[in-house]
Amino acid sequence: MAIFVTGGARSGKSHFAEQLAQKKYSSGIYIATSEALDEEMTARITKHQADRKHSGFPWETLEVPLKLGDCLRELRSLGDSKMQQRVVLVDCLTLWLSNCFFALDVELNGTDRLHEMTRELAEEIARYPYPLIIVSNEVGDGIVPMDALSRQYRDEAGRLNQLIAKQCEQVFLVTAGIPVDLKKLEFRWEEL
Repeated sequence: MAIFVTGGARSGKSHFAEQLAQKKYSSGIYIATSEALDEEMTARITKHQADRKHSGFPWETLEVPLKLGDCLRELRSLGDSKMQQRVVLVDCLTLWLSNCFFALDVELNGTDRLHEMTRELAEEIARYPYPLIIVSNEVGDGIVPMDALSRQYRDEAGRLNQLIAKQCEQVFLVTAGIPVDLKKLEFRWEEL
């Protein structure tokens, strides 16, 4: 069962995802997608690692900045009965997208490979049979970026969030620390 958790920056989405994992499962694998590219990000990563360590919940952390689909495929292939009670938490999808964006040099090389990678990831999420929570930023709710590359990233993040949310049984939007189950509130055309 895949669960998608989205929200703006500092909305409480990661905290909610971690709490959800801790309340429902006995242990977890934390897939961290961020890379420590500067001092500020290094400090953030260190704080997140310390918070997980002190939470009392047994997290195993995997650093996966690019090969997220491959990582899920490997975990799926374990076929371990323990995985039924072990949640995988991916934090976060938009950082993974950013890593892919720059590794592929999307501005120069276009989006074909990026779209292929996002489709492959969506397929792996759909195939993943064990508990999975995916955190992503909702970047389209803010101001329109000034430059073309930033607008392209915002658009790709929106497309990615839509694609992944379709694969998930539950989708939560977290705003001001308050989670809302969007699929419970989802409009259905047949209700017209």
